[in-house]
Amino acid sequence: MKITKLFDPADGFAPLTDPWAITDATLAKRGSQWWMYMAGKVAGRSSIDLFSASLPEGAPLSASGWKVTANSQDATKIALLGKQELSAPWDLKGGRHCPAYVRGWDPERGEWVERIYYAGGAENVWGPYTIGYLEWDGTEWSDQPSPAFTANEGLEHGSVYEPNLIYDQGKWKLWYVAGSNQEKYLVQGYAESADGRSNWSQHRVVFPAEERVFDFCVTKQADEFEAVFSRVWLGEGPPPPNTGLWWCKASTASPDISQWSKPAQILTAEDRGWFTGPWKPSLHYSETDPNVLLVFFDGIYGQYKFTLGCLELQRPV
Repeated sequence: MKITKLFDPADGFAPLTDPWAITDATLAKRGSQWWMYMAGKVAGRSSIDLFSASLPEGAPLSASGWKVTANSQDATKIALLGKQELSAPWDLKGGRHCPAYVRGWDPERGEWVERIYYAGGAENVWGPYTIGYLEWDGTEWSDQPSPAFTANEGLEHGSVYEPNLIYDQGKWKLWYVAGSNQEKYLVQGYAESADGRSNWSQHRVVFPAEERVFDFCVTKQADEFEAVFSRVWLGEGPPPPNTGLWWCKASTASPDISQWSKPAQILTAEDRGWFTGPWKPSLHYSETDPNVLLVFFDGIYGQYKFTLGCLELQRPV
C-alpha cells in the first residue's frame, strides 16, 4: 500500500496564488488524457467552486504529475470550471460541491453526453443542497438553469448531495447522501433515470443513517462492478475502527447492498498528519499494472484544512 499527498493548504499551490483548498476529486479519461475535476475554496469568493487538473496528453493514470488548470488570462490564478449565469438561483451563494464525472446517453437528443454532477447550495455552503450538473457543449462546461435531482422523501431531511453516478443498462444510476453533517444524520440513497435529469425512480435507502456511509463510488471493471465507499464519524472523541474507506464488488450495479460482496476495509481513519478519516473516493485501476488500484480521496486535519491524496494498493479480492 502506498499513499501519496497531492494537495495540502500547508504546501501551497504554486504557481497558483489564490486557492485556499483543493479537494473532492473525480476522475475522467477524455480521449487520451486524464482529467481530474475538484472542488475547493478560492480567495475572494465566499462560495465553493469547481476546478480541473490534468496529466500530460497520453500519460498513464498516476498519483503524481497533475497540473491544476490556470486561468487563461492570469497563470497565477486558478481557472473556475463553468459559468454560473443560468445556475445562480440554485448554486451561487452556497457554491458547487462534490463533483462526479459521468458519460451517458441523452435519449431526447439522441447522443452521448459528458456531465459533471455536483451538489449546489442555493443560500449557504453548509446546505441544504440539490444535485445538478455541468454539461460539455463541445467548447466548455455549461451550467443548467435548474437542478436535476432534489429531496422528496421525509427521511432525506430536505437535502441531497455527494452524488456518484454511472450510466448502465440505459439508466443514469445515482448514489447520493441525504441529511446533513450538522444534524449528524446521513442516509445513503439511490435513484435512477433514463435521461439523468427527470423522472427519477422512487428514492430508496442503500445504507441507513447508523451506517454513516458518506459516498458510494461505483466503476465497471470488465464484466463486474467495483465500489469504494466511505464511513465517516461525526461524533465526539476518536472515530470507531470502521471509519475509513471500504471496497466491494458485484455482478450488477445494484442499489441492494446484499448483492455486493462482503466489504473489505482498505484505509482506516488513522491520523497520518496531513489527513484522517478519508472520504470522497474516486477509483480506477492502473494502466501500467492492472493489479494496482488507485483510489483518490479527501482528508482533513486541524481546523478544516482539507487535503487530497491517492491510495495505491494491490487488487482487493
